[in-house]
Amino acid sequence: MKLYNSATKKLQKFTPQDPDHVKIYTCGPTVYDYVHVGNLTSYIYWDLLLRTLQATGYQPYRVLNLTDVGHLTSDADQGEDKIEKGAKKLGRTVWEVAEHYSTYFLQKMSDLNLLPPDKIAKATDYIPASIELIDLLTAKGFTYEINDGIYFDTSKLPEYADFARLDLEHIQAGARVEFNSEKRHASDFALWKFIQPGEDHAMRWNYKGRNGYPGWHIECSSIIHQELGEPIDIHTGGIDHIPVHHTNEIAQSQAAFGQTLSRFWLHCNFITIDGQKISKSLGNTYTLEQLQEQGFSPLDFKLWVLQGHYQTARNFSINDLASAKARRLSWRNRLAEARQLQDHPAESTPLDLEHNILAALQDNLNSALAFSLIDTNYVDLKTWQFIDQLFALGLFSDSPDITPAQEQLISTREHARAQKDFATADSIRDQLQAQNLTVLDTPHGPIWQYLK
Repeated sequence: MKLYNSATKKLQKFTPQDPDHVKIYTCGPTVYDYVHVGNLTSYIYWDLLLRTLQATGYQPYRVLNLTDVGHLTSDADQGEDKIEKGAKKLGRTVWEVAEHYSTYFLQKMSDLNLLPPDKIAKATDYIPASIELIDLLTAKGFTYEINDGIYFDTSKLPEYADFARLDLEHIQAGARVEFNSEKRHASDFALWKFIQPGEDHAMRWNYKGRNGYPGWHIECSSIIHQELGEPIDIHTGGIDHIPVHHTNEIAQSQAAFGQTLSRFWLHCNFITIDGQKISKSLGNTYTLEQLQEQGFSPLDFKLWVLQGHYQTARNFSINDLASAKARRLSWRNRLAEARQLQDHPAESTPLDLEHNILAALQDNLNSALAFSLIDTNYVDLKTWQFIDQLFALGLFSDSPDITPAQEQLISTREHARAQKDFATADSIRDQLQAQNLTVLDTPHGPIWQYLK
């Protein structure tokens, strides 16, 4: 199996430390609003990663975090906490907001047939672990304290800029973060934020005799250390995490524990919508519910995502989603045909088709190639089962067998055609169409298919 490692900028052979316990960490959402299709794309790709590892014979163990405190609106060290902002907008408590949107996100994962994480880690459950980590970094000389918090001194870690290939000498104050003049360097980042006089922040914990809350980055390091241990095998996230969040995460962990945080880093690219960046202010976001209102299943969207590669920037449009829906319908109908013809298949599946599909995925998750193999080869029932296990597109669950009453209608229609009673045959055809079925007349007899 080969994966593109963001840390080395190379495609590398992946061999886990322990095939029976492949340690994976996925950066989860900040739970302050409804996740949209842009948010969900990465989790679809990482589900494919897990299923490919399983099909290869490995046993992945994945931890996914839910950020329910500490992620500020600037994505750095300034601005309002996103959970606090969401609570004020809704007139609810921060705890209610975090619970509501966490539940929503996990439901969307289920709607997309994504494997549940082995461990869901909420940032607020790891406050003691985060404080312990900050104390360790302080004891090792990597921190300093200013008025608004405790910061990591990036100058103390010579390799700080290596992961994202940052040019620290040319990072001007405010170019990468909203610069706090008390900070020693523009790249320094908050490990802990103190609540200032008059600041309304409901989530607060006492540390060093002052109320405060953790910085965004510290949660991932403390969760990984407590739940997985360094080094992990694979760390996943979006490309937007590379220059700040993941760079800072690596710095904290390596400074504290003296080990590589992760052997492999996988990052997925962005999707745009109709050529524009996804933005609530532009009003161009879609939730799965909004797509369903237009007649699309969440699994139609999942197939659209998997038609592309996780490293490629994608543009989403309703027209493209309609094409993905048509492709999924085609596969469901091919599965229905394979089910009906399993006793006398018109063709035979190439013996190496399953092997070639898996080989495509083992080559840096090349699902587009895998899909083309499915499109261009006859697939028998056994291989459709293999495909549905790999991609979890609901081909079987959304393609039930017809009822005895429908079978009788098809039989009656066939008899009417044999008697040249085309009026009756046409009437039955209309009845079947009202039940989302059509019938194809083949040398093997009538074959029913779904209309949608």
